[in-house]
Amino acid sequence: MKIQALVLVSALQLVAARASDSHARRAQRLANRADADVAAATTSISTPPAAATTSFSTPAATYTTIPPLESITSGMPTRVEIQPTATYTAGATAFSGAPPLPTPFVFVKTDWPDWDHVPPVDSAEVAEWMKELDGINVPNITTTQDGTCAADPAAAADAANRGWWTCGGHTRDTDVTACPNKLDWGVSFDDGPSPYTQYLLDFLDEAKFKATFFVVGSRVVERPKVLVEEYMKGHEISVHTWSHRPLTSLTNEQIVAELGWTRKAIKAVLGVTPTTMRPPFGDIDDRVRAITLAMGMVPIMWSRTPAGGVFDTNDWRIPAGYVKGPESFETFKNILSNATTMDTGFIVLEHDLYEASVDIGVGYTLPYAIQFQPKLNLIPIGQCMKKPVTDLYLESNTNKTFPVSMNATATGGKNSAASAMDVRFAFSSTLVAAVAAVFVGLL
Repeated sequence: MKIQALVLVSALQLVAARASDSHARRAQRLANRADADVAAATTSISTPPAAATTSFSTPAATYTTIPPLESITSGMPTRVEIQPTATYTAGATAFSGAPPLPTPFVFVKTDWPDWDHVPPVDSAEVAEWMKELDGINVPNITTTQDGTCAADPAAAADAANRGWWTCGGHTRDTDVTACPNKLDWGVSFDDGPSPYTQYLLDFLDEAKFKATFFVVGSRVVERPKVLVEEYMKGHEISVHTWSHRPLTSLTNEQIVAELGWTRKAIKAVLGVTPTTMRPPFGDIDDRVRAITLAMGMVPIMWSRTPAGGVFDTNDWRIPAGYVKGPESFETFKNILSNATTMDTGFIVLEHDLYEASVDIGVGYTLPYAIQFQPKLNLIPIGQCMKKPVTDLYLESNTNKTFPVSMNATATGGKNSAASAMDVRFAFSSTLVAAVAAVFVGLL
């Protein structure tokens, strides 16, 4: 028994160390990305004219456990992880028309790629998923160096032709970038489930609104119970790749592996396959679009102002050490002020991976948004797009009456806020091995 106990303790320590190392590697990648973004002089949100600005004093943190705003910084003390309290039995359903919840997921290391690494492309799974690209005209666009403009000036100069969002915010009609109705905020959080996601879920329960979670495959198999709680409580689940790499820097096979393994992980835990995705860092071009659409996933981005200001809270820059809590919160206030000048609703980039991003969300940005005037409608992105929840997962999607040419759709004209949302899920008859859901025109 003593030997068994020692083996168990050692195994648990190994898992904890591996998770800690994964987060450390991710923090370093964030720091590297922040360096590149600074070098590229990314356009930031500016404060709109005073007449369009609704001002509030900086709120105190909602929860007593949330630190003061100025204390939300890189290297801040971490809190104890809390586990989901709700239990859901196999066979339970999250919504009418949903498939039953599978038996509880058990992680077996040999069944999955290494966490936070680009999966190998020589597996039987990737070979099968590659068949989903059969008959699809994937543009022959060269890979970027690392998904940043500064590292690849030649690609940046050709960004408009590539449809490269990272350099210039270039979009296509298949990209979702805003909500159609003015003052609708499609709330979302990227990169979890994390040790701090449960704090966010508890806040959302109390505030009585839902969000879209763009989940990383490595985190899904690490914290499956948190994913189950997100899904069963009515939040929307979407794909955010396996290792969170800039997709334009990967080969076609690597992109397929990143999306396929994440899709497989979500299916193993929840029994559903999302029909939407978000590219890490928003890094997408026409090649990446064609692949994601061929695999049945519609890209969801975040909003920009007509002047190019990005609706990014910069909460991810806090753990990277480039901004502190007050700066991120000020950026968020400017985002909401700019949102009031738009004819459509909007989508904002926020994260649930790190304590700093959760603390600033739960303690400051979300309470501020709830109090904001004019009043905002905080809803998940699928709902803001007027999509029934059944359309968000392949297994429950019955909207099959509008086939569309994915070759034309993936490389279509430049997107507008209205046309981005004027979409409908459809299925492409050109797919050989799988049925892929895409957006075509909302009635």
